[in-house]
Amino acid sequence: MRMPIIIVDDLTDLDKAKMSVEQKKIEIKLERWLTSKCCEEIKEYIQAGEEEDILVKGITEEKNPFKEKGGCVIC
Repeated sequence: MRMPIIIVDDLTDLDKAKMSVEQKKIEIKLERWLTSKCCEEIKEYIQAGEEEDILVKGITEEKNPFKEKGGCVIC
């Protein structure tokens, strides 16, 4: 089901206030976490996969699909 397109500039102040209240009702039901707890969990997750992470460890020459296969010679 597609949401209708609403042009906010065409709404009355009362309609805008109602939309804001409805949005806040949705947001208040969301579970909230402390940023410090989230950051710690993200840090642990990153450190747990650090050994396999190509961005941290790099790609070995044998597995690098972009390594130069040979030089370019211009005559």
